[in-house]
Amino acid sequence: MHGPDSASPLAGRAGGGPTSLAPAGGRSDPPSSGLSAHILPTSATMIGVCLTALYISLLGPAGTSRVMVDKLLAVDALVFLVSATLSFVSMRSGRKGRRFEARAEAIFLAGLGILALVAMVLAFAVD
Repeated sequence: MHGPDSASPLAGRAGGGPTSLAPAGGRSDPPSSGLSAHILPTSATMIGVCLTALYISLLGPAGTSRVMVDKLLAVDALVFLVSATLSFVSMRSGRKGRRFEARAEAIFLAGLGILALVAMVLAFAVD
């Protein structure tokens, strides 16, 4: 066990909570909602989903619907990449973090919409 005079940075603090993240100079910006911490890994996963679906679709017969699905999946992977990048930037930036996070969320939702569109095209494609 550590005593009150141990080398721990939280030693002697009431409650042992995290240190203040306020910038030097006393100015504190409102913290982001923390949504970026969820958007970033999920966007990265969705990039993998899009690429996996893209490569699986290459195994099927060629047709006009497949070409459209391939292009939509490629674009969707890029949409999720932009969402992941904005999410990362929002976690790393101080003052503009909320704005980047809101954009990352909107782009992520657009990517989900494109993926739903791809699913509809695949479900109803008749070649």
